[in-house]
Amino acid sequence: MRRSLRLRLLALSLAVAALSVVATALLATYGTGTRLREDAESSASLLETDSSIHDALLDFAAEHRSWDGVEPLVAELARRTGRRVELTTPDGQTIAGSGRLPGRDAGDRPSTPSARIDAARPPDPLADSSGRPGFLAGERSARLALAYTGWQMTEAEQRERQALAGQAVSCLREEGIDATVVDGFTPYTGALGDARFAAPNRLFATGEGDAARLQEQADACVPDRLSEPSDATRALNERAVRLATACLEEHGLAYELAANAAGLRLVQPAGPGGERSAAWTRCEDEARIAAARPYVAPPADLYLGSSDRFAPFSGEGWWRTAATVTAVLMAAAAVTVLAGRRLVRPILALTGAAQRMEAGDHTARVPVPPRGGDEVTRLADAFNAMAAAIESSDLQRKALVSDVAHELRTPLANVRAHLEAAEDGVVPLDAELVRSLQEESALLERLVSDLQDLALADAGMLRVHPEERDAADLAGQAVAAYRARAEAAGVEVRVAVPPEPVPVLADPARLRQALGNLVANAVTHTPAGGSVEVAVRHGDERTRNAVVLTVADTGRGIAPEHLPYVFDRFYRADPSRSRSTGGSGLGLAITRHLVEAHHGRVEVHSTPGEGSTFTIRLPTPQPEHDSRPPP
Repeated sequence: MRRSLRLRLLALSLAVAALSVVATALLATYGTGTRLREDAESSASLLETDSSIHDALLDFAAEHRSWDGVEPLVAELARRTGRRVELTTPDGQTIAGSGRLPGRDAGDRPSTPSARIDAARPPDPLADSSGRPGFLAGERSARLALAYTGWQMTEAEQRERQALAGQAVSCLREEGIDATVVDGFTPYTGALGDARFAAPNRLFATGEGDAARLQEQADACVPDRLSEPSDATRALNERAVRLATACLEEHGLAYELAANAAGLRLVQPAGPGGERSAAWTRCEDEARIAAARPYVAPPADLYLGSSDRFAPFSGEGWWRTAATVTAVLMAAAAVTVLAGRRLVRPILALTGAAQRMEAGDHTARVPVPPRGGDEVTRLADAFNAMAAAIESSDLQRKALVSDVAHELRTPLANVRAHLEAAEDGVVPLDAELVRSLQEESALLERLVSDLQDLALADAGMLRVHPEERDAADLAGQAVAAYRARAEAAGVEVRVAVPPEPVPVLADPARLRQALGNLVANAVTHTPAGGSVEVAVRHGDERTRNAVVLTVADTGRGIAPEHLPYVFDRFYRADPSRSRSTGGSGLGLAITRHLVEAHHGRVEVHSTPGEGSTFTIRLPTPQPEHDSRPPP
């Protein structure tokens, strides 16, 4: 599978990113994961523990008008539950906190509080709005909340209620009812005016059988005085009623005053079946909260446990952050150095080779890995191919200059020698000398013309002007131009064409020139008694849309090792470079350029000792469609 440089870079980037993510996750979970696991292991029910802490602090807030003296309670709750407890004002000022626990880090407090302690907004009531004791769920027995001793009672009130509760317990037990006074706080509210907050020393009764019978027996033992509100409750009730009626009158809502069974005043919608509107409910809630504010502790935020996030730059976490960052940077640096060396090494080799080529060393190459397949390897292959092409082009240029100089030197030397001989009177200036000079001039003219054609082809400026002609007619004209030369050499030249015309789209002069070069080459390399045949035919199954022109001779043939180079300029199979074995060496190269200019191709097949066959394939003219719309 080919290894892509882009994929390798992507894989390295993903590896570094994954390492960074893992390190970040370890940092982020170091504090929270360990602490949450320890908290979960230290308590069978973390939710129940936190709820008990919340209820205890809410009881304190309901029974006290400030948070003064709450520190011992906070410390006791933290010691008993193993939780870090911190109480703050809504703006973040610490009221009380358990601080560092034995065997644990103090840490920072969580980013958000666990709850808001606000005794003026207590939770839902356990008793109904009538003020009578309510039933609590039981499985096989009925359990009744019989009475409460009141809210924020004075010491005298507490002594009186405790005595009444003791008498009620004794009476109930005589009736066979299990009665208990439970110490603790149960915060709840009743209807407006029946404001009930934390109620300590609640009296419960439990018995078998019907709940109605249990209620009847309990009513006989529990005195009404035990359920009467305290003086603080009555004062709160009066304040709440005053605030509520003022709000209702401001909104134009009709109301009436009533009293519940405990003697507390109630504010109700006027008329039978009156409904509470949204404005009524808002007045009711606002009055209750405003009335309770002076009697309870101000709102406070409760934070439980340690911070739920890891602060990497805190006093306890900066060294772990620094160590982790250092490890990640070292790993990234190691990966980058190792990968960079492998990536930069071939680029440096390419740079060095390019600099050597710039200095004139066209043999410069870069090493290519034997099993490489990525972009750098392909770049090295392309560079080596380019260098080889430049080297080959440079060698061809040098060979061209040498060949042109050689080809021009011989006829120019002959012309100069003959002229000097004639000037010195050594050779008479007769018709034979003039004919020889004309032959040398014609050779020079043809050589210059061939070089011009090659120069135009190399520059992409070899132009052809195609027109539809009969290929058989053009082949006959090319043969006719060389028939006299062939007869002088004792070579038979014939033309084989089909009876019907063979249309071809070509430049007549350029196609005759290409065919003429092939015929001249065939006559030159065919000994006396041999033959040269020029044939024209339509394409076969493989070249159905083509015109095929062949020039076949019965000469010496071309060796297989020379076939790939016969169309190269100045190439001769005869290393002696004798003019008797060929012309300038440019004819076949020109023929190839002329055929390619017609969008065709030329090929050669040869058997040493039997002859050679040069084949030209040109596209047939396509019929023109009439673009005029039908009548």
